[in-house]
Amino acid sequence: MLIETESTPNPATVKFIPGRVVMGMGTRDFATPEEAEASPLAAALFGLGDVTGVFFGGDFISVTIGPGAQWSDAKPEILSILLDHFSANMPLFTQGSASDIMIPQEEEFADDPEDAEIVAQIRELIDTRVRPAVANDGGDIVYRGFERGTVFLRMQGACSGCPSSTATLKNGIEQLLKHYVPEVTEVRAV
Repeated sequence: MLIETESTPNPATVKFIPGRVVMGMGTRDFATPEEAEASPLAAALFGLGDVTGVFFGGDFISVTIGPGAQWSDAKPEILSILLDHFSANMPLFTQGSASDIMIPQEEEFADDPEDAEIVAQIRELIDTRVRPAVANDGGDIVYRGFERGTVFLRMQGACSGCPSSTATLKNGIEQLLKHYVPEVTEVRAV
């Protein structure tokens, strides 16, 4: 089995591509070892010590290492864990009941029903133009809300904490949304 690696705009994050489906649908972001307990693979990666984030995409895993850690040291260990996991066809998540699943609380934004058409346009642009581009860089962006001209987005994977994420948000996503949806005045990460 061959696992390809790609650098991302975030120097602390590398994208690992195992050549098979990772998450059939959706994505999953692990920011702490406690969150990673839901996945044997994520838990094993956090167990290395230098790993500070794991993100499962459709066909890739993004791994983030902490300050002071070196990719030359971490990459062989990460590849070994990934090879062992996928070669053995191990499950991505631990078996259990729905009560075992912990989803982190997120700030809630209630979209105004009067903005339904605007929100639909925003979501369509994010899903068709933004998310595929961001997935190429090892991350994801999730719509969180629209309020008085401001679009709120959550950055995941390589995008979370990336030095160029602010530029991507302001110069890329904000400009795109403003162009196609005149009601948009600003984009903010939450």
